[in-house]
Amino acid sequence: MKFIHTADWHLGKLVHGVYMTDDQREVLQQFVKLVEEEKPDAIVIAGDLYDRSVPPTDAVRLLDETLFKLNIDLKTPIVAISGNHDSAERLSFGSSWYQHSQFYLNGNIEASFRPVHINGVNFYLVPYAEPGTVRQLLGDDSIHSHQDAMKSLIGKMEETINPNEPNVLVGHAFVLGGQTSDSERTLSVGGSGCVTADLFAPFSYTALGHLHSPDAIKHDTVRYAGSLLKYSFSEAKQKKSVSIIEMNDNGSFDIREHSLAPKQDMREVEGYLEELLDPSFAEGQNHLDYLKITLLDDGSLIDPMGKLRQLYPNVLHLDRKIEQTDLKRKIAFQAVKEEKKSELDLFEQFYKEMTEAEFTEDKKSAMADIIQSVLKEEGLK
Repeated sequence: MKFIHTADWHLGKLVHGVYMTDDQREVLQQFVKLVEEEKPDAIVIAGDLYDRSVPPTDAVRLLDETLFKLNIDLKTPIVAISGNHDSAERLSFGSSWYQHSQFYLNGNIEASFRPVHINGVNFYLVPYAEPGTVRQLLGDDSIHSHQDAMKSLIGKMEETINPNEPNVLVGHAFVLGGQTSDSERTLSVGGSGCVTADLFAPFSYTALGHLHSPDAIKHDTVRYAGSLLKYSFSEAKQKKSVSIIEMNDNGSFDIREHSLAPKQDMREVEGYLEELLDPSFAEGQNHLDYLKITLLDDGSLIDPMGKLRQLYPNVLHLDRKIEQTDLKRKIAFQAVKEEKKSELDLFEQFYKEMTEAEFTEDKKSAMADIIQSVLKEEGLK
């Protein structure tokens, strides 16, 4: 039995003021083509189909078009759950009749205990739910964390699970030790939002969503698909993909990853302004990529963002290396300032922090004269 594991589409995502819908459409077209070629027995979508509970119209239209192509045109069964970004109620609208075309979408935690059977594999669909919701459902006052909730849910599944058949859990959770990025929403304060990988031991494969890197954890049977696209510059070095799982009757499986590549990548670039604007440097660049640029120049620059956007229209964030250095030294500089230092000593420290240049004897002499003159005018000398 072959299925494709994907998650975290985040349709309607806004990154640095730019809607990613066109980029998402491009990658989803690649995904549809992959399904045409692979002809899987099922598609697994492990939550966060939308980026917010009330998605923009274009995002709703894109999801509708994509799911129709996959499920109706290509006649591919789909099992999907709601994530922490989705509105489970909105996403689940129509789910009772979706099943007639083998589209199984679960946003209701109560339905998690009834597996979906496809070609000999049992899929347990566990949508994102707060511990309080699970506590109320199971009538168990001891449930206070996501770990407690997942442990109790899986414990109830084990009462009826068939260990002689392949069982797959589809969930949306933060596994302890997983690699995070800036674009993921925190599930809970402190460690109460985490679950441990050992909870999923009863399952042949656990298809997770939430963390955006496909390499978020290293585990034999518990895996993240990763997000559809790069949604923050903390993900710039990640390689986005979907997982193709070929499962045997005994629950063992082989896995392949298929890369997804949008026309416009998200990259970090570092250099001097003159260098970045040089045609010979720019020639090897995709000018339309989404960029975070860090400039190495000292001193003031006139409209660097405007100049860069003439050549790279999708510069989303601009940093100065000297500003980063200043930030790192801020505490140390504050400590120096609070010491009993002369005005000249304080200015020398300030000068070095601002310019990273040497405060020469000539500069020191000139500044000493200026300070003396000002102090005399103020009547302090």
